[in-house]
Amino acid sequence: MFDLQISPWELLARAALIYVALLVMVRLSGKRTVGQFTPFDLLVVMLLSEAVSNGLSGGDDSVAGAWILAAALIAMNATIAFIGSRHKGFERLVEGSPVLIGRDGHWFNEVLRRHRLSKLDVEKALRESDCALSEVRIAVLESDGSISIVKKD
Repeated sequence: MFDLQISPWELLARAALIYVALLVMVRLSGKRTVGQFTPFDLLVVMLLSEAVSNGLSGGDDSVAGAWILAAALIAMNATIAFIGSRHKGFERLVEGSPVLIGRDGHWFNEVLRRHRLSKLDVEKALRESDCALSEVRIAVLESDGSISIVKKD
């Protein structure tokens, strides 16, 4: 149960490679992947975890191996957060930056298309902000995938 079947260094290398690969893939997939999940998005995330599990563990089913992998993933996540808190350029690279998607009651359709936002997404954000389209001063797609609406005065 506690005997490792592969080297701890191999487990750490596997964790690092898969962490970085998934970070890049999720970042390239756009802000909406990280933001509000639809049932389809949740399914993709669950299948992703299943798809990489064998590559992550390398066939090691030991408890010790699971602890090493969990600690490595948490440490990498903390390291990325620490570096991002110290270097704004790195934070923008990893997390992205907010994007203006509308102003003065008009949506920027090309920007909406580029970020794969539907009219339903922006209409939902308007309802959540209790704001009519004519009252919109600016609308912003945040780096976490949420939509912020600022009303006119």
